[in-house]
Amino acid sequence: MKKEDSLKPYGEILGFFNIANLSFHLLDAKKSVWVPDGEGGFDEALIDTVDGDKVNVKVGWEPKTFKSAQVMQVNPPKMEKFDDVSNMTYLNEASVLWNLKARYVSKLIYTYSGLFCVVINPYKRYPIYTNRVVRLYIGKRRNEVPPHLFAIAEGAYQGMMACAKDQSMLITGESGAGKTENTKKVITYFAILGAVEVKKKDGEPPAEKKANLEDRIVNTNPILESYGNAKTIRNDNSSRFGKFIRIYFNQMGKLAGGFIDVYLLEKSRVTYQQPNERGYHIFFQLVEEGPVPGLQEMIRMSTDPYDYFFMSQGKVKVDSIDDQEELEFTDQAFDTLGFSEVEKFDAFKTTAMIMHLGEMTFKQKGREESCEMDDNVPGQKVCQLCGIENWQLFYGNFIRPKIKVGTEWVYKGQNADNCLNAIAALARSMYNRLFMWLVDLCNRTLIDPTMKKVNFIGVLDIAGFEIFEFNTFEQICINFCNEKLQQFFNHHMFVLEQEEYVREGIEWEMVDFGMDLEATIQLMEKPMGLLAILEEETLFPKSSDKSFEEKLKENLLGKSPVFLKKQPGSKDKNAHFAIAHYAGIVNYNLTNWLDKNKDPLNDTVVDQLKKSTNMLIVYLFRDHPGQPEEEVKKEKGKKGKDGGAKQFKTVSSAFRNQLESLLTTLNTTDPHFIRCIVPNNFKTPGLLDSALVMHQLTCNGVLEGIRICRRGFPNRTVYLDFKHRFIIIKPKEVYAAGTDLKSAAKCILDSIESVNDRWRLGHTKVFFRAGTVGMIEEVRDECIKAILDYVLAICRGYLGRKQYKIEVHKRNMVPVMQRNFKKYLFFRDWSWYNLFNATKRFIGQEDMDAVIAKLEEEAAIACSAYDEQVNERDRLNQEITDMTAEKKAMMSQIEQEQGDLSSYQADLARASAEKAEKEDLMIATQKKLTEAEAKMKEMVEKKRRFESDLSSFRKDIDDMNMQIQKNEQEKTNKDHTIRNLNDEIAHQDELINKLTKEKKYMQESQAKSSEELTQAEEKVDHLNKVKQKLEVTLDELEDSHEREKKGRLDMEKQRRKTEGDLKVTQEVVIDLERDKKDVESMIEKKDKDIHDAQRRLEDEQNIVAKLQKTIKELQCRIETQEEELEAERQARTKAEKQRGALAREQDDLAERVEEAGGATAAQVDLNKKREAEINKLRRDLEEANIGHDGILVGLKKKHVDATSEMSEQVDQLNKMKQKVEKEKHAKKLQIDEILAGLDVLANEKASLEKQNSLLNHQLNEINRRCGDATMSLGDYDNARKKTVIENVELLRNVEELDNNNMVMGKIKATLGTQLMETKKVSDDEAKERAFIYGKFRNLEHEVDLTREQLDEEGQSKADALRMLSKSVGEAQMWRQKYEKDGLARAEELESAKLKLQSRLAEAEGTVQNLNGKATSLEKDKMKLQADIEETASKLDDAQARCMQMEKRAKNFDKVVVEWKQKIDALQAELDGSQVECRSYSTELFKVKTAYEETMSQLDQVRRENKNLSNEIKDIMDQISEGGRSIHEINKICKRLEAEKMELEAALSEAEATLEQEENKVLRCQLELNQVQQEIVRRVSEKEEEFNLVKKNYSKATENMQSALETEAKAKAEALRMKKKLEGDVGDLEIALDHANAGALETQGALKKYQGQIRDAQIKLEEESAMKSAAQESLVLAERKANGARNALEEARSLLEQADRSRRQLEQDISDTNEQLADSTNTSQALTAAKRKLENEVNNMNVSIAMVVGGP
Repeated sequence: MKKEDSLKPYGEILGFFNIANLSFHLLDAKKSVWVPDGEGGFDEALIDTVDGDKVNVKVGWEPKTFKSAQVMQVNPPKMEKFDDVSNMTYLNEASVLWNLKARYVSKLIYTYSGLFCVVINPYKRYPIYTNRVVRLYIGKRRNEVPPHLFAIAEGAYQGMMACAKDQSMLITGESGAGKTENTKKVITYFAILGAVEVKKKDGEPPAEKKANLEDRIVNTNPILESYGNAKTIRNDNSSRFGKFIRIYFNQMGKLAGGFIDVYLLEKSRVTYQQPNERGYHIFFQLVEEGPVPGLQEMIRMSTDPYDYFFMSQGKVKVDSIDDQEELEFTDQAFDTLGFSEVEKFDAFKTTAMIMHLGEMTFKQKGREESCEMDDNVPGQKVCQLCGIENWQLFYGNFIRPKIKVGTEWVYKGQNADNCLNAIAALARSMYNRLFMWLVDLCNRTLIDPTMKKVNFIGVLDIAGFEIFEFNTFEQICINFCNEKLQQFFNHHMFVLEQEEYVREGIEWEMVDFGMDLEATIQLMEKPMGLLAILEEETLFPKSSDKSFEEKLKENLLGKSPVFLKKQPGSKDKNAHFAIAHYAGIVNYNLTNWLDKNKDPLNDTVVDQLKKSTNMLIVYLFRDHPGQPEEEVKKEKGKKGKDGGAKQFKTVSSAFRNQLESLLTTLNTTDPHFIRCIVPNNFKTPGLLDSALVMHQLTCNGVLEGIRICRRGFPNRTVYLDFKHRFIIIKPKEVYAAGTDLKSAAKCILDSIESVNDRWRLGHTKVFFRAGTVGMIEEVRDECIKAILDYVLAICRGYLGRKQYKIEVHKRNMVPVMQRNFKKYLFFRDWSWYNLFNATKRFIGQEDMDAVIAKLEEEAAIACSAYDEQVNERDRLNQEITDMTAEKKAMMSQIEQEQGDLSSYQADLARASAEKAEKEDLMIATQKKLTEAEAKMKEMVEKKRRFESDLSSFRKDIDDMNMQIQKNEQEKTNKDHTIRNLNDEIAHQDELINKLTKEKKYMQESQAKSSEELTQAEEKVDHLNKVKQKLEVTLDELEDSHEREKKGRLDMEKQRRKTEGDLKVTQEVVIDLERDKKDVESMIEKKDKDIHDAQRRLEDEQNIVAKLQKTIKELQCRIETQEEELEAERQARTKAEKQRGALAREQDDLAERVEEAGGATAAQVDLNKKREAEINKLRRDLEEANIGHDGILVGLKKKHVDATSEMSEQVDQLNKMKQKVEKEKHAKKLQIDEILAGLDVLANEKASLEKQNSLLNHQLNEINRRCGDATMSLGDYDNARKKTVIENVELLRNVEELDNNNMVMGKIKATLGTQLMETKKVSDDEAKERAFIYGKFRNLEHEVDLTREQLDEEGQSKADALRMLSKSVGEAQMWRQKYEKDGLARAEELESAKLKLQSRLAEAEGTVQNLNGKATSLEKDKMKLQADIEETASKLDDAQARCMQMEKRAKNFDKVVVEWKQKIDALQAELDGSQVECRSYSTELFKVKTAYEETMSQLDQVRRENKNLSNEIKDIMDQISEGGRSIHEINKICKRLEAEKMELEAALSEAEATLEQEENKVLRCQLELNQVQQEIVRRVSEKEEEFNLVKKNYSKATENMQSALETEAKAKAEALRMKKKLEGDVGDLEIALDHANAGALETQGALKKYQGQIRDAQIKLEEESAMKSAAQESLVLAERKANGARNALEEARSLLEQADRSRRQLEQDISDTNEQLADSTNTSQALTAAKRKLENEVNNMNVSIAMVVGGP
């Protein structure tokens, strides 16, 4: 029975399992894989068989074969639609694609991928950006809410508020991926967040008419979209520029302003669009009629877009865009941002002007090269909008622009194509400048000067990596930007991973993934890189696409690994080269790169535009030089100094500068990455093109991030979660570990052999490599399967035993049934049996008359009781009706009396608050009373002291009065001296005024000379410009010579001048080419020298390899000779032993012969035979000995020769070793000196810190004394009211004395210097304190929030008490009513009353507990504040220690690196390279001597300058004394100026020579560094070869040892019968051991070096341990802060408990009401029972009547 009882619980389990049809469908993780489908996607398949590198799978029912590298593991089903891709079990491309696809189909467009947030464009509107959704994400962490763009934005905001550090959000993707929309959502989120913060904190209604900052930030989008967005093939609203929007916040997290930076606006779209695309939206908005009244008349445009060529080349109408509505939004945005009407309409006019420029046409003049205007209406409209009066001149400036040749202006005729190209260039430039002006105005409106800007969050919206069919200049700029951003992401992700691993204490080989992209970035950025060559070719006059291509291939092809030839398979057949980017190889076409990079303008037209009356046009072209007249040259020379803004001549240089500034700002921020994906090219929702998405994941760097994750430990879990999930693998060991989670996890992982070295244990988490969690899950599934099998076996056994017992019971019941049936057959015909059965039912029956009488009596009693109950029911019903009427009356009265419940509740809340305040005041007054009593006692004691001190004070005051009088006398004396000094100063001022007048005259003369110099410089600049255009002007001069015969002489003169200039320039060019050839020859020589050095190094390496081979061969020979020697020795010993044995036998035989003298003839014959055999054996022995001796002599000679060679080599190696040790000793001395210097610096720093601490201590003591003095004075004033007047006078005197002391203290310079030094240190500490104070303010803010919550809970508590009082009143009312009635339920009501009273007492107790806990919380708050201050101080100490430790670690790293380099340089093979280095050093020495000579010349020049300046000073002194006249001084000044000019010329020449020498020195240093790097690389290669040789040598020795052992075994088996030879075999083994010992001694030196390196590594590890200890202290501080947060959470939990108690009280009140309802129900039940009794009585009467009437 016990066993059955124990198996009963399993019956419930069988309700879940169907044993008859039990089947489990488990995922076969080992067989389910992803395979490529041939279209860029992947299919799920099952592995059938594995054949080497090939895998046979089944895709559905179709068998296929793939390589093992193409097959990828499938994640378990729990990873379906996973939020974070990087946390999946198997990280591969197919799993990432499938997860994104599954989420996209389920309308989940946001997915995390480590640091990324991947967004897939849904192509439809989802309601996930409403204000309600925004509120859901405010204040939440990333893991608390589903993936969303708002979660990333909230993380950036929280990071900014917590760390007080700038944040950035990088949104990238292809066109049509949704970058602009996501940027707008982010901006609106921050605007709502800032506005929510304002409303929360200020609580003021927005009653201002002016738009607030949030609306202004949001309203920048319509303007930027109108002027910067256009329709493309993929996207109807594609932003054609990049932007970086900075949203500034103040210290409280409110919006404080914004700023927008823009990059690479697509200017070419203004004048040209492809067929399925269209221009910018603003062009099509301006032709819409209605939203802005009178717009078309003002800008002189029609409503037909086909009237304008620039905007009608592509599509004109887009279905998804309403241009009329967009124009209305743009106009409203202008008004919201505060644009004036003039600014707004100027923008519209300038845009319309660009459209009218496109309508200007020209026609060719017959046979002439020039052209003329075709239609003058568009030009007139342009001039009207610009404010230009002469429209004919406007056309003429395009047809015949003015060009300056030499010193004269010449008009050059243009053909129609040239004019149209000039118009297109002007339109592009004008639109670009207009766009930049609009951005500047938007930035002006976004800046709020009243708000303090503390931090910002930057949102970067820029195009992603682009690989098109035709890739040109725009693509290489965008791809270069993405390379830099990807490097920034890789480095940032590497840093975060490194911090995580260091924080958890995991061993990790640091790999900087940012260096993977360095080759491509260097190709673009290096001095002779792609961008530099593009700049050079753009500025060169005769450059072309062909020359640019040739220069690129000459400088980069073959020299850079990422610069490749055109790759096959590209659709662009005219591509010129290819670059290997991180996202793939891209073919580029160089066509029109130079024009796009320069984009020149017609200077004559620009000059006319700058003179127009439209101020906006003048402002847009303010930085363009135009064509200034000769009269304006002076103004230009004056303005040249003011024009300090740097103007970039080319697009690439401007873009590069912008990119550098962007990356510098990004490096100072914490970045957050968002990658936008285009799902398909058809803009259909729900469709995902796998190949397209994989291409974008590669280009956006998502797969690159996954690759970085694979290198490390991407999967990580907390110890508690790991234990909870995998405890089933090793339950006993885990339970034995107890609370030690780390050891429990180690037990589980150690038990799984397949995951060895694929996991690491950190301080709080377990880290796994990619795929390890899947292997552990498989082990867990196997354990669960085994447990289920065991449970099923138990259940099946239980059911089987139960069924068996049932069957046994049935079997036992069969004979009983048979026996009873047999008895029935026997008795069924027996008459007595039938009689017994018939009379059996009458046995034991009662008398019916007596029963009826009893029933009648009972009926009478029941009738009387029924009547009583009916009466009672009527009475109760009447009472109920009365009570309901009374209740209604009472309710109406209560409603009348209650009135406004909110006012009553407010009054109650005020009363309770006033009560609490009064109680607090009472407690405070009691405390003050006790403190006052204590103070009174202290004051009585102090009174006595002060009376004694008063007399001393009065004496001191008298002394101070005396000192004051003395000081006043000194003051009068000083005033007198000051007056005298002022008189002298006035006299000197008069002299200075005279000198200043003379100085002004000199400055005016200098200004005139400087103006002449500037004019000369301008002439030089013009000449340089003319040099570039000489070839063109020569042709034009020849044509003009034929046409204009009259001006032939003038033209010849100009031609001669230009030819002279040409000759000068040609000579300069020839000189430059000569210098270039010299430099190239020098480079070739150095290359040859480097190649020679490399050859020598290779020869030396070959010699070393040969020597090592000879050493090995000699060692092998020595070993073989030693073995032969040992074998000969053994044979010789054997022979000697045999010889001795034979001699002994011979002696024995001789003795026997002598004893047996009478032997037979047969014995004699036998003896003779034996003697003959003995003689033969002796001869053989002698011959063998002779042969052995010869062999021994030969072997000895060979051994001597080999040992001599080895000794020579050993001597050479020893010499090399001695050299290395000497150099090593010298390096050690240097390191010791460096360490000693570091110790000295540390000691000095410690002494300075001690001095600082002493000064701080002294300041604190002084402050403390001052505080004590003021406290004592204040107490004394309060105690002695009678002496108030005297004390006030004394205090005034004391304050005056303090002021005098402060004045005297300021005079002391020594104290001032010390204070300045301490101030610098204190400023640094103040900054750190301010940072910690910010954290403290955040904690105070949290404490305030908890206080507010406590107040709310107090209010709710008061409400609960009010409800309790109401319920008590109602209970008393009901109790009085029921006492009047006197019902039987009175006892129950009394018990309910007792319960309510007890609960009231409990509630009061809980209230008291809550009050006590509130006080304890306040105490805890005080403790927390103290802990925070302690942690702040500890943080300061820890940060200082961290800085020191980091500096030490860096210095130590540098020392270690230097050690490694020096150890590498100590190899013997570097003798030849050192000779070359010496030759380079001699060249360097020569250069340095030349440099020193030039420096000495410079010093001489400077000395002469100093002497001249001294002479000038002497002359000025003489002038002040009135020595010479003004004319003589002017002559001297002119002479000095001439000398100064000569010296300046000499100085400039010296500086030029210096720069040349410095350039040479830098080149030599670079070449030396390259040589050293190559030497280090080759030395490392040699070390690797040496290590390989050493390994091979050790393997050879091991093989020799094994061979010797086998030979020894063979010899032992062969000579086992001869026990005498076992000792010889032992001797041989000893000799072998000695030989091995010798070989080990040769390896000892290497081990010593390795030991030294290990010591250095140990020191490094110690330093890192110190660093980790400091970080642990930081972690402890953070834990304390977390403890404080936990305490706050406990307080919140206590408040929740109070809420629960309140709810319980309300439930009790409802229970009482239910009890009252139960009483009414019981009364109703009694009436029902009465009715039932009446029915039963009626039935009884009927039955009685039936019984009576029946007989």
